[in-house]
Amino acid sequence: MKSSILTRPFYFLWTTQTAANAADVLYIMALTVLVLNQTDSIVSAAFMPLMRSGAQMLSGLIAPLLLNRFKLPALLLFSQTGQFLLFVGLAVYLRLSGNDALFALVFALVFAMSFLDGWTVPARNALVPRLVAQEQGLLKANSLISVSDQVVQFAGWGLSGVIVALLGPGPTLLLTAVIYGLAAAFTLGVKEPAEAQPVQQQIDVAPEGSHDNPGAPSTGWHTLTEGWKMIWRMPNLRLLTFMDMIDMLGGSVWVGAFTLAFVQTALGQGEEWWGFINAAYFAGSVGGGLVVLALARAIGSRFLAAMLVGMAGYGILAAVYAINTHPFLALILVLLMGPFAELSVINRRTLIQRSVDKGMLPKVLSAQASLLNLIFCISLLAMAALAEKFGIVNLYLFAAGLTLLAMGVGLIGRRAFHAVTTTSPDVISE
Repeated sequence: MKSSILTRPFYFLWTTQTAANAADVLYIMALTVLVLNQTDSIVSAAFMPLMRSGAQMLSGLIAPLLLNRFKLPALLLFSQTGQFLLFVGLAVYLRLSGNDALFALVFALVFAMSFLDGWTVPARNALVPRLVAQEQGLLKANSLISVSDQVVQFAGWGLSGVIVALLGPGPTLLLTAVIYGLAAAFTLGVKEPAEAQPVQQQIDVAPEGSHDNPGAPSTGWHTLTEGWKMIWRMPNLRLLTFMDMIDMLGGSVWVGAFTLAFVQTALGQGEEWWGFINAAYFAGSVGGGLVVLALARAIGSRFLAAMLVGMAGYGILAAVYAINTHPFLALILVLLMGPFAELSVINRRTLIQRSVDKGMLPKVLSAQASLLNLIFCISLLAMAALAEKFGIVNLYLFAAGLTLLAMGVGLIGRRAFHAVTTTSPDVISE
């Protein structure tokens, strides 16, 4: 065990990612306003987040090639510094060109930044187990990261709108460049302890014939598919990923268009209640992260049980929310969903981190991120079609049912986790 549960390099990692997330929110808001003002086209503005998701998915697919060659802190530093330099170039270009800016070039720079950003979350989540102690330390670290992510989402979008309104898109972009610079600077403090640096392992996922010649270099295709193969061959990882996929299919119901439709149709309220529901949802998520942080000692190593309890609570509350017609009760229900949702998400992430060798973890997380991004895009299209055909209330009931189904899959397959507990050294705290 490490002498300190949360190390100094972890706090640098936490700080740099929080700053980077805040900068992301600011620049997306500023660019969206800029594009809308100059093109008066909602389609053009909507193209930017779609392009960002596509770039991050592509980046996640090729991330294993980079993860195989570079240390995670170096890769994180390269990503943050690259985003900072690209963004400075973007801000200066927009400042100089004004209304004559070529949006093809703007979108190309955004695509490049998003591509660099595609491996930061897998790299961050893979670094966490190397920078903290196991058991409660890992759960606390994941809780802190989740809380900061939610705070940035909760406060960031509202504050960024105020900042853009007060300063204008141009100065806001310059402010964002400063925040990106700070994020890159803090990344210098992310140092991986020598004893935490993993030895790359090829067991169970090595290409055919490599057991006879373990020193032979991996092919590019093997490196790209290594994480996918491990997910498929490890029962607990396969189960967790399958549960994530089922849950993600219903997760898109909290996208703005669906929540607005629910508020107007099921609750009979206007857009102001849409804002209240969104605020309650994010406030519940922040509170949920703090609750998990406080319960870290009580949870101990019972990550699977905590995850299933979280999914059960969230699924039941979401079902009640779907059939409820009272606005104030809807606010309370959404607020209560937060702790259960975070209990599920944080413990699921911790289970994944503790189930995989540290050398393979970045590749596994990259594969999962690419898969879940694809599932989310499919979910958006599918849920929109279902809402049109069956109504918004039934859509939320269906989403709640998907979460309960994922929980049921976890209950049925829980023996896979018991097997890992008794065989994997990464799951043993001492």
